[in-house]
Amino acid sequence: MLKEIHEHIIHELQQNARTDTVFVLAAVLLNLVVLGINWGVAAPTPQGHESYTDIILSLLIAAVLIMNFIIAKALLAGRDTRLSLLSGLVRMYKDNEVDKYYDSSLLSSYSMRYKFFLTVIIILGVIAIVVPLLVRIFG
Repeated sequence: MLKEIHEHIIHELQQNARTDTVFVLAAVLLNLVVLGINWGVAAPTPQGHESYTDIILSLLIAAVLIMNFIIAKALLAGRDTRLSLLSGLVRMYKDNEVDKYYDSSLLSSYSMRYKFFLTVIIILGVIAIVVPLLVRIFG
């Protein structure tokens, strides 16, 4: 039974990693695509700015804020799930006296990795919002 539980935890950890990868890639792609679109929409034209471009710019800025918030919440939930699964794994290893083969300091390094993911997403989100606004204001 112990082997099945171990395999189940490992499977859940792999699924968690795949899900987190999808969220991080989606956030990066979303922010870069919106940056490109908003930059193009915000750029000045010989005819001046059309009112509909302000609506597009506003909607895409709102989309970046909402999507990045949802992705950040999903990553935080993924982090908590990963830490719970790994804590269970460490307890299982301790109960079976094989914990010396798993460095429990890895738990804190996983948390740090999630902080880096979130930092990258926040920075890209800010760039996707601020750069087009600067182009609109000073362009």
